[in-house]
This record gives sequence, C-alpha cells and structure tokens, in this order.
Amino acid sequence: MQCDTVWTNCRLLARAGQPLIDKGMIAAKNGRVVYAGPATDFDAPTIDLGRRLVTPGLIDCHTHLVFAGNRAHEFKLRLDGATYEEIARAGGGILSTVTATRAASEDELITAALPRLDALIASGVSTIEIKSGYGLTLEDELKMLRAAKALERRRPVRVMTTLLGAHALPPEYKDRPDAYIDAVCHEMIPAVVGLASAVDVFCEGIGFSPAQTERVFQAAQAHGLRVKLHAEQLSNLHGAALAARYGALSADHLEHLDADGIEAMRDAGTVATLLPGAFYFMRETYLPPIEGLRAENVPMAIATDCNPGTSPLTSILMAMNMAATCFRLTIDECLAGVTTNAAQALGLSHEIGTLEAGKSCDLAIWDCAEPADLVYFIGASPLHSRVFQGQTI
Repeated sequence: MQCDTVWTNCRLLARAGQPLIDKGMIAAKNGRVVYAGPATDFDAPTIDLGRRLVTPGLIDCHTHLVFAGNRAHEFKLRLDGATYEEIARAGGGILSTVTATRAASEDELITAALPRLDALIASGVSTIEIKSGYGLTLEDELKMLRAAKALERRRPVRVMTTLLGAHALPPEYKDRPDAYIDAVCHEMIPAVVGLASAVDVFCEGIGFSPAQTERVFQAAQAHGLRVKLHAEQLSNLHGAALAARYGALSADHLEHLDADGIEAMRDAGTVATLLPGAFYFMRETYLPPIEGLRAENVPMAIATDCNPGTSPLTSILMAMNMAATCFRLTIDECLAGVTTNAAQALGLSHEIGTLEAGKSCDLAIWDCAEPADLVYFIGASPLHSRVFQGQTI
C-alpha cells in the first residue's frame, strides 16, 4: 500500500480503552490515516519515534477562548466570600467581559486568544471548540466567531465554532429577556449559518429559562444547526433532558443532573461534558453524578471550559488530572474524555478521536511510555511533537 509517511517504533494507543500496541505504526496518505496498528511493511519515508507513546490528537470540546480583558479581581472577591451569583447580579461576571470584548477589535481578540491557544496546543490539543457569548449583539457575536475561525489560519489546529448568544442578558435588554431571545432566534442564528456549527444556551437561574432555551433550540434546528447546552451547573432546571429531546450533541457541567436527565441523555446519545476546571476554580462541592452516568453508559467528555471568569485553564492535561482527582474518573475514562467522547460531543466521530483508516492523521507524540503519565503530571506537558492532518508540527 502506498502512503506518504510512516511513523514507526512507537507505543500506540489508537483508541482510548483498547490495549496499548507495544510495537506500533501509523501510516498516512493525503493527511489521512491508512493504517494504525502493529508494525508491518510500507513503502514510504519512515520516522522512528523512539518508543514514544502516541495517541490521537487531543480534543478540547468546550472553551470560551476568545475574549478581552480578565476577571482576576472577581477571583479575589470570591476568595473574600462573594458568590458567583452575587458578582453577576452586581454587574460583574459575564457582563464585565462583554464590556471589554465589545470594545476590542477582531484583530485584538485574535491577538489575545493566541497565547491561550498556544498553551492548549502545547498540551496536545489538535481540535478545539470555541464559543461566542461575550458580544451579545449581532455584530459582536459575529466578530467573536470570525476571530475564532481566524485562529485556524494562524495555527495548525481545527476550530469548531458555537454561537452562545444566549449566554447572558445584555444591559440594553434589562428586564426584557424574551425580547433578547427574539433577537437571538431571528437575527443571530440566521446570520451565523456557515460560520458556526452549533448553538449553545446558558440554561440557569442567572441565565435563561428552559422555555427560552427551547425557543433557541427550535430556531437553531430550523436553520440546520446542532445544539448544545450549559445545563445543571448551579441548579437543576432539567436542561439536560430538554437538550436530549432536541438531540443535543452535549450537555455540559451537570453537577446537579438527576436520574431522569441521565436517562434522557442515554436515550438521545447526548454526551456529558464534564468541566472540572470550573468545579475546582469555583470551589464547588456538589459532584456530577459520575456513577449514574457510568451505569447508563452515557459517554463522558472532559474539557477545559477555558474562560476568564470561572475556569482560566489552558491545559487539557490538567483538566484530565482534575477529572481523575476531583471526579474519580479512571485513566481510560479521562483519555476517552479528550478523544473519542470529545469527538462525539462535537459531532466529529467520523473525522477524529481515534487513529483508524480514513480519519484525519492527528497525532500527539509523548515523551513517556504509559497513558497514565498523561493524567498523572501536574503543571507540565510531556508532549514531544504533534502531527496535524499528516504534517509534523
């Protein structure tokens, strides 16, 4: 079989949860995997990986990477005893980032996001989802989404964009949340077709109600966009079950998820995206129902939730460590959470998440021998190099 490049002499984890292939090989042609498995013969230039561990390129399936400013002062307020809800209701929280993001140009947003993206890439990330949601006007939401897609032209990385227009109620719509939802449904969603691949909502007491969320979902589906949901982070509004009824790709956070929500997600194939960085940073104590998700075989993804207010985290490896330490996920669950299940949460299982014939040749090559090392390290990345779409980076 002809191919462009062969990587050999590696310890290959082609799919999370499967046995490690001790003498592994990956062959690629035109940026796609043609073979991944035990060493065999191929007629192509060969790269010896010196027995390093190889995994699929990692996936960060929930971030708010594009924003301006920071909220370090709010971190101090929380350390002094203020709650997230108190800060938000006093005009801080999301709206403080909205003010800074509205004032920034598209180029300024790109420049600010690049160091955060570089940190994620250094932890093995090849694919990242980036949400809008700090503009809250049609013009500013489009600006954020364009900035996010522009990052693909600046770095060898795949960017999936999500409209999060229903993130918070902007000040110009004070006491008129339904009017703002009208704007999201009738102005923003039609305008992002072709620029965003999904639509998200913050369904929470300080966000939007289930009825308002459902209106956004209906508009998204009418325009051919998949849906996702911030659900059950601070309370249980049964958002996960609502998301499942609309075939949501994922429901995210889920600390207050109940058994009915778990069953609905199971039946719909909706991924549970866990965000341990926010749990840690907010000093939460109410754990997501991991055992219930396991019992119903709901796939669990892990993401950084990189954002300025509740999870300024730029390492997917650290997110795995937090998921293992705080949520008691196993090594296999952590690795699946940033590969196979994260791909499913983005609707990209056909393209990424495993190393098998036909999929994009995105490799993370590690200066270690065991998958457990990727979850074990704190504050360091053993990444040796990456391959993105068949090209060594």
